[in-house]
Amino acid sequence: MVIDVLRREHRNIEALLRVLERELDLFARGERPDYEVIHAVIAYFQVYPDACHHPLEDIVFEKLKLRDSAATTKIGDLAADHRRGAERLRRVAQAVESVLADRELLRQTVNDVIRDFIEKERRHMAMEERDFFPAAVKSLQPQDWAEIAARLTDQRDPLFSDLAEERFGSCEAISCSLSRKRKRGDRRIANAAF
Repeated sequence: MVIDVLRREHRNIEALLRVLERELDLFARGERPDYEVIHAVIAYFQVYPDACHHPLEDIVFEKLKLRDSAATTKIGDLAADHRRGAERLRRVAQAVESVLADRELLRQTVNDVIRDFIEKERRHMAMEERDFFPAAVKSLQPQDWAEIAARLTDQRDPLFSDLAEERFGSCEAISCSLSRKRKRGDRRIANAAF
């Protein structure tokens, strides 16, 4: 079912938010985060949600508007929420690039920008899980779901596909592995510091 796909993608996004949070916690303790991991998380958020996840949500939302406009009024402007999330992500990417370019930027500012992104993404997904998805499941008809499914692209999540999981394990396992290597002083891990 389409909602199952969206919920699975939310779990994947949450896993990446935890990875980003873990790297930010290193930064907050004055340790060196792994910029390769941070860049990978940012790159994922720059591409996959806007190319696949949000368009699917938008299709479901449009169908829900036709079936239960009161529910969509309660949910609000989903597309605007997605645009605000993309803007917060741009600020995250700019903050990280500023740090890497040795531009003047307070450590607290970097922390605040990234934590704001993480918190607001979680809040947005919680609203969708609490309000949007149940309303869609309740109101949409089998023909609506069939039409939505027919419009699905065949684009697979590049980070959470079965092949990626089989080859690399979960993204959290990768991050933990990189963290262990960093603690052992593995020189292949990026040496830049916030």
